[in-house]
Amino acid sequence: MVLFLGLVCGVLALQVDRPVVRRAVGSVATTAATAVVASVYAYELPDLPYPYEALEPSIDAATMKIHHDKHHATYIAGINAALEGKDQPPIADLMKTAISGGVKGVRNSGGGVYNHDFFWMVMAPKGDGGAPSEKLSAAIDKAFGSMDGLKEQWAAAATPAARFGSGWVWLIVDGNTLKITSTPNQDNPLMKGVEGTEGIPILGIDVWEHAYYLKYQNRRPEYVAAWWDVVNWDQVNAWYDDALAGKPPQF
Repeated sequence: MVLFLGLVCGVLALQVDRPVVRRAVGSVATTAATAVVASVYAYELPDLPYPYEALEPSIDAATMKIHHDKHHATYIAGINAALEGKDQPPIADLMKTAISGGVKGVRNSGGGVYNHDFFWMVMAPKGDGGAPSEKLSAAIDKAFGSMDGLKEQWAAAATPAARFGSGWVWLIVDGNTLKITSTPNQDNPLMKGVEGTEGIPILGIDVWEHAYYLKYQNRRPEYVAAWWDVVNWDQVNAWYDDALAGKPPQF
């Protein structure tokens, strides 16, 4: 019996759960262990740049945990499986041909990876996200009349009637102009041939039910209105400047 228990303990000691590989959103620092796994899997689940509860009351902690740890992780697994043994370019580059490339899983899983990498960074705890820059504010006024005009058009684009089912609403730079567009499922404006307007996204909201249902149930407009309190304008300002130079957000 002693021998048996010793063997069991030895086996259990060797059974170490395979870790979930994560990267810090927006960080270039990696550990040696992460670098080894990254050589096999190019796309990794990022850490959130804030605690799960940091966006309350706009978005509850339970939703953030499920959304990040389960849904985003599923897209990561999907794109790694789809491109196993193939070229694995930066995720933003992959978006360009996600629709036309015809690789199974790239459009949905790859889009899900890019969109969620984007989504976590475009939010910040209430009071920490700064304000639109003078340049961005002027562009918003020119395109929408005012910030209130932007929010009104945004809310209209995000209604279930306008974006039926799952999808995203985006603020994009198209040339030098700001526009609002929406995309179905995990599509985004970087994809050639996408439904809606192509362009460089600088702001985006996830209107899939998994992004809000635990707190808001069928009240999507309430979620959309509350979300403005956690927009990371400092990040949006930086992405706007990059977009004017033709550079999309990179992760």
